Amino acid sequence: MRLVHNSLHDEVAAQLRERIFAGELQPGTFLDEVKLAEQLKISRTPLREALKVLTVEGLVRHEPRRGCFVNEVTEKDLDEIFPVIALLEGRCAYEAARNATDGDLAALEDLHQKLARHAKAKRINEYYEANFAIHEAIIALAGNRWLATVIGDLRKIVKLSRLQQLHAPGRLEQSLSEHLAVFAALKARDAEGADAAMRTHLTRQREALRELARAQRPRLA
Repeated sequence: MRLVHNSLHDEVAAQLRERIFAGELQPGTFLDEVKLAEQLKISRTPLREALKVLTVEGLVRHEPRRGCFVNEVTEKDLDEIFPVIALLEGRCAYEAARNATDGDLAALEDLHQKLARHAKAKRINEYYEANFAIHEAIIALAGNRWLATVIGDLRKIVKLSRLQQLHAPGRLEQSLSEHLAVFAALKARDAEGADAAMRTHLTRQREALRELARAQRPRLA
């Protein structure tokens, strides 16, 4: 089926992004322009524009005279990215504590109850969805589109690691506890407390990912 869109290269970028996040295009994969253009039934011009978009986002890297490859995220990348995300989302929590209405807090209460139910039932995929919704709600309450844009871009890079930190032993319960600490600060209108609690939450996410990566490394005989 031929893609039809006012901005064709944006739709092509969205499709390729989805395939990368789904693991269909693994880190390090060479992106063959001829084959991709045939698969998507498009010319190579919008495809190349789409690859430029993904390169700017950090999902794809371009190597002169070789072409484009799906980017690979290193432990060093994650070590550098997570402190930045922690600072940015901490600031979002700070602003959210000052901006949230009683109605906003009631909506967050519902999301946290859902989060707790999923944690108790060990439903990790559903927990991830509720967790994401909570982070998005807090970012929206901050009301700063620049923060939201930068956080969204950094999250895309982190997603390339394909490691799920909630699979680390004890992480599910720890994550819930951290979320409840952030929410308690929001309800108390404690902006600095919300900032600190969110930064702790993101820092511990990085620690859990590091633990998982270490566990998955092949052991030397």
